[in-house]
Amino acid sequence: MSGQIENQNNERQEEMSRGFDGMNDQQQEVSNSSGNGRRGSNRGFAAMSPEKQKQIASEGGRAAHKLGVAHEWNSDEARKAGKKGGQIVSQNREHMSEIGRRGGQSSGGRRNRQQENTSESSE
Repeated sequence: MSGQIENQNNERQEEMSRGFDGMNDQQQEVSNSSGNGRRGSNRGFAAMSPEKQKQIASEGGRAAHKLGVAHEWNSDEARKAGKKGGQIVSQNREHMSEIGRRGGQSSGGRRNRQQENTSESSE
């Protein structure tokens, strides 16, 4: 039994040492085209399309929930995370002024429409 395992290991090592020589043209093309601008062979998740990665990840999430081992946020954890994120975002003054500007424009437009509607109904 151990001799058989040793033979399998030797065969794998020989295949790995051959590298590109042991691959056909299509396998070499897939190995070279990583899609992220760097050379080398992608394996596992990196070799998959984004859609396939998303599908597998969502299956893992569903499985974790089904088994009861997935993390579920309680209100205190969510509050702390939101506060932390808000503190980080609020440090960017340009971003905050843009948010305020959009909100003011939105509420101003809504206020004008409401005034138009009330003046039309009173006539």
